[in-house]
Amino acid sequence: MAGADNAPGMETVAVIDFETTGISHTQGARATEIAAVLVQGGQIVGRFQSLMNSGAWVPPFIEQLTGISNAMLKNAPPARAVMHEVMRFTRGVPLVAHNAAFDRGFWMAEAERAGCEADPAHRFACTLLLARRLYPQAANHRLGTLAALHRLPDAGRAHRALADAETTAHLLLRMQQDASERFADALAGAAVTHGLLCELQRAQRTQLDRCVAQSLKAT
Repeated sequence: MAGADNAPGMETVAVIDFETTGISHTQGARATEIAAVLVQGGQIVGRFQSLMNSGAWVPPFIEQLTGISNAMLKNAPPARAVMHEVMRFTRGVPLVAHNAAFDRGFWMAEAERAGCEADPAHRFACTLLLARRLYPQAANHRLGTLAALHRLPDAGRAHRALADAETTAHLLLRMQQDASERFADALAGAAVTHGLLCELQRAQRTQLDRCVAQSLKAT
């Protein structure tokens, strides 16, 4: 749906965030909430958020961190239905997350459990990896620290999926703006695309200019 208009400068990406019962899906943790924020043309153009009932128990310390209780999940829609809905919402667009290794793991695990068909467009860019390269001066590269550093808009309570996804979306937009200015000569007017961000997040910090030049030459 949203991927229909991905012309240069108008590329659509989906920024996602999960809240979960634990740190690893490989250790039995399950998702409790998901949000997806669509970004296009330098602004947020769509939002999706839902609690998800997987039948998993929320430990007290996780409830204290996120505010998501077992009582709240009791009447939440089934995780399977939520994953099918968010897969439709993000169909055909690449994905972004802060600490994407975490969210990618839950995305793949929950989608597989739900029987969702894989979407080849769902390649992840990671704002945490990008921040380590673009903002080495930051005290650390946690989402809250970067939001304060760049004075990003307040999206609400941290550790809720929609608030964190919106903060990450604003961080993504700031990164694209900063990269456009920093690599202006190499870009020569070209947009900072999701594909370029995926290249930058793997590059050595001292080789970012070279990475941009090679990426553009390859396209």
